[in-house]
Amino acid sequence: FYLVSKSLIIKTILCGVGDGAVGKTCLLIAYTTNAFPEEYIPTVFDNYSAHISVDGRTVSLNLWDTAGQEEYDRLCTLSYPQTNVFIICFSIGSPSPHANVGHKWHPEVSHHCPSVPILLVGTKQDLRGDADTVKKLKEQGLAPTTQQQGNSLAKQIGAVKYMECSALLHVLLCFALKMLIVVATSHNIQII
Repeated sequence: FYLVSKSLIIKTILCGVGDGAVGKTCLLIAYTTNAFPEEYIPTVFDNYSAHISVDGRTVSLNLWDTAGQEEYDRLCTLSYPQTNVFIICFSIGSPSPHANVGHKWHPEVSHHCPSVPILLVGTKQDLRGDADTVKKLKEQGLAPTTQQQGNSLAKQIGAVKYMECSALLHVLLCFALKMLIVVATSHNIQII
């Protein structure tokens, strides 16, 4: 995104990574269009833009959405060198993607961009209270990820912050993206 404040322009790209179907695309579409996509279509690579006001300044966001499927792993890494803030996403209602944060996504982004700040985002917050999801997980001896588990995972991987949101219910979308801007502007950002 470009942050314009008098004559200062800060160029930042926010890159979302995480397993397929964890809600990265829905998060970005719901924020940028104020609509929830009805159909799941796997992403290879997409780019979204939006304007947001932070501390009285208008910010133009450039949000990169990457593929979560393994067959596109090599394509994902092509966007990493230009990234200023990573959003590692996992679904609160799916324990497997939660595990992949520490085993796949954090090691990958840390290897390619060791000094780039990371925000950990638990998507699909609405599933924590969804009776069908809770029942299915309970049958497997599992439960949705708790806020405490998310905070613990964020600390474990050295994320700047852990946040939760629901693109379906539009819960905390603006707050999550404003936090990204705060993180971006408080770290080393390319100034043009």
